[in-house]
Amino acid sequence: MSSSKTGRKKDATIMTHAGMDPQKHHGALNVPPYRMSTVAFSSLEEFMNNPSGTTAYGRTSTPSMKALEDAITALENAHGSVIAPSGLSAIVTAITAFTGAGDHVLITDNCYGPSRRAAENIFKRFGLDVEYYSPMMGAEIETLFRTNTKVLFMESPGSLTFEVQDIGAMTAATKKVGIKTILDNSWATPLYLKPLDLGIDVAMMSGTKYVSGHSDALIGTLAANAASYDAVRNQAIYSGICAGSEEIYLTLRGLRTMGVRMAHHSKAALDIAHWLAGHPAVKRVLHPALPSCPGHENWKKYFKGASGTFSLVLHEGERSKIAKMLDGMELFRMGFSWGGFESLIVYEEPASARTASPWTETGGLIRLHIGLEDIDDLKADIEAGFTRLS
Repeated sequence: MSSSKTGRKKDATIMTHAGMDPQKHHGALNVPPYRMSTVAFSSLEEFMNNPSGTTAYGRTSTPSMKALEDAITALENAHGSVIAPSGLSAIVTAITAFTGAGDHVLITDNCYGPSRRAAENIFKRFGLDVEYYSPMMGAEIETLFRTNTKVLFMESPGSLTFEVQDIGAMTAATKKVGIKTILDNSWATPLYLKPLDLGIDVAMMSGTKYVSGHSDALIGTLAANAASYDAVRNQAIYSGICAGSEEIYLTLRGLRTMGVRMAHHSKAALDIAHWLAGHPAVKRVLHPALPSCPGHENWKKYFKGASGTFSLVLHEGERSKIAKMLDGMELFRMGFSWGGFESLIVYEEPASARTASPWTETGGLIRLHIGLEDIDDLKADIEAGFTRLS
């Protein structure tokens, strides 16, 4: 998007126009997918003096990759962005960009399951000292800092149990001692939270979810401030990661409609969350916009809205009975991820993946992603599931 004469545009305008340059693409409004590996140069001088970061080889940059990077950078208020082939690859790239053998890394105990598995099976194997911390520590996180602590990794809210961290207090603590902060912002997206505006160094998203929005593209994004961008960019290049041309195209296309989709996800999920909060089968609703969710006050302090994904705790805890509920769902599909057009439902057992902050709920945990279907139809599907449960 060309520089504005009237200041920064609103998010809806950025999502519609950022990265778009029809004159460079034969008039195409949506940047076409550039399927390219080798890039041909017209002269030896051009070959030898190709500027870093421009199109020199398909893995490092293409016109469509640059368009998506520019769009994410504008939406995140970032210095620069990097596109990764998945959310997990973005997380691994961000953490390893600032760490080496012997360094200490703090990771929130409620993190995305693959993040924890990467920490256990990759980071520790290469000499990182990984420590998990309670997500609700706030400013007390500084009691865990060591002289070799290099990264504080946050996920707010947690993607299963939805604790909302005190991002501002934790970031302020890291600034005193020069620790890098990375935040997984897949749930809120930059529409409802802009991490870099709060002092976060690197904001990460699984673009697979709300950004692409159609359950057909795997991609990750990293937006960094000026002091962190080069390290993240270089780590991505040195690691050889590269998002596919089709995935980049689908994500940039999905970005154009994310605002209107998120508005529906948000409204529908909040409606259903309030309805569930009064249902006799439900013990507790874990939706950041509801007071029953840990860190609700932090959500009010930092977030501008809520997306369409949340959890609930049932009174019932027996898996065989919960299976009767889930196996008969008509509209809610049982599957990983969220953020697509369709509603999803999954059963989770978070206790086995917690070490710093034990999960003590006895009822079953159900995570819902509320899609674009009619709200009353979704409620009827859930109600029928509760009937099977009882």
